[in-house]
Amino acid sequence: MNKSFRRPPPPRQVLGYQRSAQLDRLQTGALLIIAFAVVLFLLVQARFLLISLATAIVLFSLTSDAINFIARLKVGPFRIPSFVASVVALALISAALLTLTSIILSQVNTVLATTVSYAESAPSAIAAMFAWLGEDVQMAVFNSVKSIEVAGYLRTAAGQAGNLMSATVLVILFVGFLFAERIWFATKLENLFNGDEAQARQVGRIISTIIHRVNYYLLVKTGVSAVTGLMVFGVATLADLELAGPLGILTFVLNYIPNVGSIVATILVALVTFVQTADPGATLAVFIVVTAIQFMNGSVIDPLLMGRALRLSSFGIIISLAFWGAVWGVPGMFLSVPIMVAMLIVCSQVPALRPLAVLLSRQGLPEPNDELEAKGD
Repeated sequence: MNKSFRRPPPPRQVLGYQRSAQLDRLQTGALLIIAFAVVLFLLVQARFLLISLATAIVLFSLTSDAINFIARLKVGPFRIPSFVASVVALALISAALLTLTSIILSQVNTVLATTVSYAESAPSAIAAMFAWLGEDVQMAVFNSVKSIEVAGYLRTAAGQAGNLMSATVLVILFVGFLFAERIWFATKLENLFNGDEAQARQVGRIISTIIHRVNYYLLVKTGVSAVTGLMVFGVATLADLELAGPLGILTFVLNYIPNVGSIVATILVALVTFVQTADPGATLAVFIVVTAIQFMNGSVIDPLLMGRALRLSSFGIIISLAFWGAVWGVPGMFLSVPIMVAMLIVCSQVPALRPLAVLLSRQGLPEPNDELEAKGD
């Protein structure tokens, strides 16, 4: 009986296939590294423009739901037009941003002026904190702090603060153009997928989920940070600190930076207390009270209000914070969590990227498809 069979390929041919596959993998890896390097270069070089654009997108997402709600309202028999709601929202955003920028600039000027007056007494006060380690250590700390060029850092801080107003104007312009484009977004999205309504709706659900999740995070974070800032302001006022107002505002702002911001704010409050009073007992009392406030609001109330809205891994948040802080500086730290939320939701909906979503999620449970569909409906 004759049986048909396929002769196996020669060993040289098999070896050629293996080498070709390895070469393809090496080429793919090299292209990915080059693409990452190019993207990283562009992120750094266009940081001012991209930070302003990312901030504008966040502000636009915060007000998009409010605009849709206003557009559904009726004044008697008439319905409020969408463009009227957009114009009102843009005016309110512009007023709020300009007011906030003015407050921050005024407080920065106050801090810089006070820092100059404290520059002479700060080295002695900081060195006194290490007196228990011996006179040699105290003198070494004094010489190290004394060698810091405070004037150079103050000039850098003043220059960065001066760019804040330019960034605010650019953000307002971006938000205005986003409001103008939102009317045609659904049509553009459908045409982008060649009329595939199902795929367009799926992408729309993903975008809607990102907006709702980021909005909820920012609203909760704003409320908790405002309460924390007011409480720190009260403690600083009771301690009769000259920088009570700036410390409260600084605490409010720094609490948007996850994990690290609250630690930096607490250390600054304690440092200002010690430099001004030179009293270790008062400094320790202020430090303990502010630490208790930060722990209660940041570790108890904040997670309780967030619930399942922020399913991010703590380690992933630190990595994102470090990466965007290195690329975009302090603004990147503020934007690290919203960017990571968007990445988690997008990666959870792309099969090839779902392992990355599992790593980014808190309990290895990224955004499920059924929950996403429920939110989109």
